[in-house]
Amino acid sequence: MAFDGITVAAVVKELNQELSGGRVYKIAQPEADELLVTIKNHSGQRKLMLSADASLPLIYLTQDSKQSPMTAPAFCMLLRKHLQNARIVGFEQPGLERVVRMTLEHLDEMGDLKRKDLIIEIMGKHSNIILVDENNRIVDSIKHISGMVSSVREVLPGKDYFIPKTQEKADPLMVTENEFFIGRTGGMSNHPVYKALYGGYTGLSPAVASAICERAGVNPEQDTASLQGADREALWQAFSKVMGQIKKGEYSPCIYYENNVPAEFSAIDLLIFGEKKSYESISLLLQEYYAEKNKIVRIRQRSGDLRRVVQTAIERTAKKYDLQDKQLKDTKKRETYRIYGELLNTYGYSAEPGAKELEALNYYTDEMVKIPLDSTKSATENAKKYFEKYNKQKRTFEALSTLIQETKKELEHLESIGMSLELARNEDDLLQIREEMVDCGYIRRKGKEKRTKRTGKPLHYLSSAGFHIYVGKNNYQNEELTFQMANGGDWWFHAKHAPGSHVIVRTEGKELPDIVYEEAASLAAYYSKVREQDKAEVDYTQRKNVKKPANGNPGMVIYHTNYSMVAVPKIGHLRQIED
Repeated sequence: MAFDGITVAAVVKELNQELSGGRVYKIAQPEADELLVTIKNHSGQRKLMLSADASLPLIYLTQDSKQSPMTAPAFCMLLRKHLQNARIVGFEQPGLERVVRMTLEHLDEMGDLKRKDLIIEIMGKHSNIILVDENNRIVDSIKHISGMVSSVREVLPGKDYFIPKTQEKADPLMVTENEFFIGRTGGMSNHPVYKALYGGYTGLSPAVASAICERAGVNPEQDTASLQGADREALWQAFSKVMGQIKKGEYSPCIYYENNVPAEFSAIDLLIFGEKKSYESISLLLQEYYAEKNKIVRIRQRSGDLRRVVQTAIERTAKKYDLQDKQLKDTKKRETYRIYGELLNTYGYSAEPGAKELEALNYYTDEMVKIPLDSTKSATENAKKYFEKYNKQKRTFEALSTLIQETKKELEHLESIGMSLELARNEDDLLQIREEMVDCGYIRRKGKEKRTKRTGKPLHYLSSAGFHIYVGKNNYQNEELTFQMANGGDWWFHAKHAPGSHVIVRTEGKELPDIVYEEAASLAAYYSKVREQDKAEVDYTQRKNVKKPANGNPGMVIYHTNYSMVAVPKIGHLRQIED
C-alpha cells in the first residue's frame, strides 16, 4: 500500500492531537535520511520518526529508539541550533498532498520569537525533509537537490520553497459534483475508472480508487467513457462519502491480511478485503505494518547467499538431467540394432557385394524390414558393427537408468531447499537450511565451525474444529515433525508432485471432521510450490503409512497407501498459534 495522501491526513490529525504545544527535547539523525525527534508535552515524552528514505519514506509516532552516530551530521546540528526547545504550533497538510508542514516557534539569539517550518515530503525517490524560515525560504534540507539533478525545483539553502506541480492533479477535497463528472474523471476517457480517479486527484492510491469503485458498484476496470448516468451518480456518492470522512477526520486505520501475511493497510476501511486488524492509532499501524514487512525483507536479504547457491545448483543439476534424458532417449534404438545384427547373421548370405541395404523377414514380428548396410563391408562385418552399437547403448542405458534417477532426486531435493528458503520466517530457520546444505555438500563448513543446534520450530495452527495442525518450514523440520512428533494415527498431508511442507494433524485418537481434512490440505497446498495456483492436488494418509527410504535426503519420504483431494491454497481463516 502506498503512503498516500489519506494516510498522511490521518497522521497529521494524530500528530496535532498528540504533539501540539509540546517542546522539542532532542533531535537525532540515526541514518543519513532519517530523523528521530523527541518531544516533551503534558503527557510525557513522545518520539517522532521522520524518514526521507527513497524506498520507504515515513512519518509516525514511535516508541523505538535507534543508536545515533558518535558525531551528529551537519543537518542534525543545524536543526538543534534552530529548533532545540522550540514549541510545536501544529501540523498542516496542503490539500491531500503527501506533504506535512510542522510549524514551530522558538527564540532567536536576540530573544525574539521566531517561527520556522520543518517540511516532510513523502514522495518516493523525491522525498525530503526541509527546514524553512518565516519567509518560506529554505534554511537547509536533509537532501540537497541542485538544478543539475532536477529541472523542476532546486532544494538548496536560500532558495524559495514550493511544492512542485509535476502532475496536474486536482484537490479531491475541493471538487464539486459537476467538476467531478466533466473534469478529472470525465476528461480521462478510455481509461479504467480507478486509474482516472488516482490519476486525476491528489492523494488517492490505486487501492483507495478501486475501493471507491467497489463501493459504488462500478467495475474498476470499466472505461470512464462508458459510464452511464446511474453509475456516474453512484461513483460520485461513493467518492464524496470518502472525502467527507477525511474532512471530518473520521479515520479507521486497519491492516488487511492475505493468508496471515500483511497485504495492505489503509487509514479508512476499504471494505474490499476480508481479514483485517483495526488500530486506534495510525502510527501504531504503520509501525507494526512496516516492522513486519521489514522482517520479511530482512530475511530475504540474509538468505540471498543461500538462494544464489541453491539456484546455481538447480541450474547445473537441471542441465545434467536434460543431458542424461537426451542420452537415454538416444538408446531407444538399441534393440533395433540387436535385431539387425541377428538378421544379418541369419540372412546375410543373400546380400549382394556392395549392397547398401538388405531386405529380410523379421522373425520377431513377421514383417519385412530394410537393414541399412555399409557397402564397403561384408554382411558379417555389418552385423558385428550393429552388435557393437547395441552393446554400447545397452551399457549406456543401464548406467543412465540409475544416474538419471539420482539426478532427479537431487533436483527435487534442491527445489525443496529453495521452497524452504521461501518459507523461512527467522534466523533459526535460515540456520537450519544452511546446516542441511552443509550436510549435503552444497556449502563447506568454515574452519572450526561447529554444527548448528536446531532451534527452529514448525508452524502451529488451530483448525476450526479445535485440532492442532503443524507445518514444517524446511526439510529438517519436516523430518522431525513426521517421524518424531507425529504418532502413527495422526494424518499426514503433502502437495502432490511438488516441493513443499509436511503437514501433520494431531488426532489424539479422535475422528477428524471433514473440515479439518480440507483445512490441512489448504495448508499443504499453500506451503508448497503450487501456492500461486487457484487449486492444487494434495495427498494425505495416516502417518504410519509414511516411510523414509534408505539413504534418502532430509525430508524425503515414500508412501503407497494414500488418498488425494483438491485444495484451495488459502489459509487466512485459520488461526496461527505462536509457540
